[in-house]
Amino acid sequence: MTPEEMEKFIVRYSDLKPCKTAFIDAHTPGSDQKENFTIIGGGVSESRDQHVHINETPGFNIGAAGQPPGCKNSLHTHTTAEVFYVLKGSWRFFWGRYGEDGELFANEGDLVNIPTGIFRAFENVGDGYGMLMAILGGDDAGGGVTWAPEVINDAKDFGLLLGDNGVLYDTKKGELLPEHITPMQLLTDEELKNFPKVSTEAFMSNFFVSASDLSHHSKDTPLKVIGANGLLKDKPGFEVDFISNETFVDEMHSPSQYEVNMVMRGEWTLEWDGNSTRISAGDTCLIRPDLSYKMTPIGLDEASLFKVTKTNDPAGSTWRE
Repeated sequence: MTPEEMEKFIVRYSDLKPCKTAFIDAHTPGSDQKENFTIIGGGVSESRDQHVHINETPGFNIGAAGQPPGCKNSLHTHTTAEVFYVLKGSWRFFWGRYGEDGELFANEGDLVNIPTGIFRAFENVGDGYGMLMAILGGDDAGGGVTWAPEVINDAKDFGLLLGDNGVLYDTKKGELLPEHITPMQLLTDEELKNFPKVSTEAFMSNFFVSASDLSHHSKDTPLKVIGANGLLKDKPGFEVDFISNETFVDEMHSPSQYEVNMVMRGEWTLEWDGNSTRISAGDTCLIRPDLSYKMTPIGLDEASLFKVTKTNDPAGSTWRE
């Protein structure tokens, strides 16, 4: 693979193209300044304006959410994994039918594996622009987003309708639902009763790991963060490893499955086939199966990345032993 060919599988942070109308709350005050990024795979965007950087899907999707201070992402749920790590800023995650079952605060380097089947939301509580990197389970990311009923109802007041095809229509721009499309049905009261409650204590114990804990548990080898035997036990169709400048493996390897390297801190060199390129914080690199490569930190400064590896586990509900 030539350097030019490899560059097609690298998404540079500086080249990310946002969509400001990706979801139904895009015009709702408090959420109308969101920027969403679809990095690898089609993700769960409801907008036809979303730019997809790499269409190839490795069994999961990679995306990102950028928000200014005070901006919220509304209550929603997924049928497959939604894993975040904080690249920039400080964030509040909250969950439950009305967002009142629990909350946690996450800072740079922290990772959150939000369980399926609960409503969740998040807001930037920092002083500057914040960035969350996301991993979504499944090639189709579970088929889309399910919104809390009030989110869909509120959006109508600001001109946005969601069709049952999962596509947004902006009535303020004169867009109408096509004849064969009906509005997305709201969840019934009976369906809403089936959503479980998760306490803050249970969430913190099973679905959250701080940057300091990652460093503490990371000794001489890469740390398995998410996996059947991971720090957070789950089988979402992929595994996540935390690798630092103290635990990287300085040798070539050829993965049998797709891998994605997401750089959290520092500068890294990607080497393959006698070629090399620099990968920086916020950059994402897709590695196809059987390509021999290695990632090596540059210099003595702190450096870390998350490596996501496809597994043969089906993408679905959060797994329990």
